[in-house]
Amino acid sequence: MSTLFTINIQNNSSSFQNFYVFQQPALYVGGQQVYSNSLWSQGVLPSSTGGSSATFMMLQQFYAGVQQQITPPAVGGVSGYSSAIQAIGLTPAAGGSPTNNTTSMIISPGLGLTPPVSTTGPQTGAYRIITPTFNPTVTPYNAGAASQSPSGIVTLSNFVVAQPNQNIDCQPVLQFYVQTGTYTPGMVINFSTSSVNAALCNATTGFVTFNVSYNVDGTWSVTPSAATKVMGQPRTQAQVHPAIPSLSADAANNAEIKNEAGTAVICTGYAANFNAPVTVQALSNPGVIHLHNEYQVGPAGGPYTGRMCTNIAGNIATFV
Repeated sequence: MSTLFTINIQNNSSSFQNFYVFQQPALYVGGQQVYSNSLWSQGVLPSSTGGSSATFMMLQQFYAGVQQQITPPAVGGVSGYSSAIQAIGLTPAAGGSPTNNTTSMIISPGLGLTPPVSTTGPQTGAYRIITPTFNPTVTPYNAGAASQSPSGIVTLSNFVVAQPNQNIDCQPVLQFYVQTGTYTPGMVINFSTSSVNAALCNATTGFVTFNVSYNVDGTWSVTPSAATKVMGQPRTQAQVHPAIPSLSADAANNAEIKNEAGTAVICTGYAANFNAPVTVQALSNPGVIHLHNEYQVGPAGGPYTGRMCTNIAGNIATFV
């Protein structure tokens, strides 16, 4: 079950403003040109005249995506149509539990992506799209990182032009930008230009909700916060739990929790043992742990096992 990335946007300027949201381009192996699309766009009245805030929401799930081109990608144009996406995992760091990190593109009888399988080829933090044999001069395709809204709207966030019989390795970057202007979802933008003086919402820190204000002087204010709800369910309130036994500092932080890809330790704590279900107490950074999300959990220094968070209460989390 996916939770959400949420960006609430308020217009504190003196006039009506259009805003759009886009994502930091993923890292692609091979040196091909990477294109970016707008993910969302909406106009907002000034707060001084009663304007309400606008909200961008995106499922907190990695998706591989492919798309049939309309015309070669160009800024201000629509990148394509007839898209297909597939939920996919990221390649873990060495020693992590294997993930389903590779999908194959299908073009007949229709455009699609196969259910992902686990392979050892993609680099840590990336997934792979394998393209079939096709004639790119007759039917060109885009392939890369896709996103999905809670209502099911699919957008190719960033992409490369696919070539036949190719391994496209994509390493997503969870950083989002808010900028003034009108680029509707699926419209190609110039990332280098659009990101200048844009508001940065950095979800790599573990935050999933951001309150963004566009100020009267043209600057931005960004306030990140941990999610207060997970898929519509209130986060469990902190409760009283048994105290951790008196231990040395090292022993009290004997558990490490890494992100799903296993590329970084995002939280530490204490676990009596690492047999499922694993309960980690005294979380050092509970704001980055979210219900039903996947993590790599294990003793300090490893080995780590891929586990899902099934309960979070205050600074205690349970993983299975």
